Amino acid sequence: MNSVSANEAPDPGAEAISAETINAAQFTGEALPDGQSAITAKIQILLDRGGVSPGVIDGYAGENVDRAIRAFEEINGLPVDGVMDQDVWQALQAHGGEAVSPYQITVEDVSGIVPPLPEDYRELAKLDWLGYESAAELLAERFHMDIEFLETLNPGIDFAQPGTTILAANPGANAETEVARIVANKSRERLQVYDSTGRLMLSYPVTIGSSDTPSPAGTHEVLGVATDPTYSYRPDENFQQGDNNEQLTIPPGPNGPVGSTWIDLSEPTYGIHGTPDPALIGKTASHGCLRLTNWDANELAMLVANGTPVEFVD
Repeated sequence: MNSVSANEAPDPGAEAISAETINAAQFTGEALPDGQSAITAKIQILLDRGGVSPGVIDGYAGENVDRAIRAFEEINGLPVDGVMDQDVWQALQAHGGEAVSPYQITVEDVSGIVPPLPEDYRELAKLDWLGYESAAELLAERFHMDIEFLETLNPGIDFAQPGTTILAANPGANAETEVARIVANKSRERLQVYDSTGRLMLSYPVTIGSSDTPSPAGTHEVLGVATDPTYSYRPDENFQQGDNNEQLTIPPGPNGPVGSTWIDLSEPTYGIHGTPDPALIGKTASHGCLRLTNWDANELAMLVANGTPVEFVD
């Protein structure tokens, strides 16, 4: 259920993408290429290390990258225009080092893989665990990558074989920062994290509500955090999936409707949560909640406290 790249097929004439080309890539001052490129992949990885999630790392420029650059500029006191330039590149060097690094697959990485999961909630409710459907999916999420991009960097690799060494993005460690306030910015499609001085510290791409099930207005607060939550499907209160008109309890797992983390908000039925489809964050509507990639939701959950205010702004 974890999505593959939502971008178009690569241009046959585009540059070859490899660990070597990504690690060696240098920004030349030109606009980022329209297709997949080593320099865009490197910028995505460095942004991630700098506290600004680009969403899935896939080597493609686009709105998520532009919005991430804008947030990075704000965090670093640069003119905020969302345009990649030499000043941004220089600031990104503070988060340098190998952008792509080797990793050896472990037994734990390949255990617990589940058969392909059904889409229908009634069928999902009969299962015990909505885990990863392949080792490639698990590894892609671990390194904040699109599955197809992981496969591109590792042609012919059997990801289900323990002991195999692969090449993967190195997005750095989870952030450690004070969280005094969270702002869900609907127009920017970013979740902004501020400290007690009002300084922007972290920024994540987010899907916020829809016209049918809009997110709440105003300011609410965090009530608690659940790891590997079940999901209570209530078509009379939220939305209806297909012909399912009865309440269901969907089991936990990273491929569940709310992913691997639920941050409960004081507005009933609303929360900040993960997703089984990280490539779609910031590109499709949610059912009213704040939807992040699983890894961004996991990071944020370790930083918030009960009572942290969450403000929704247009």
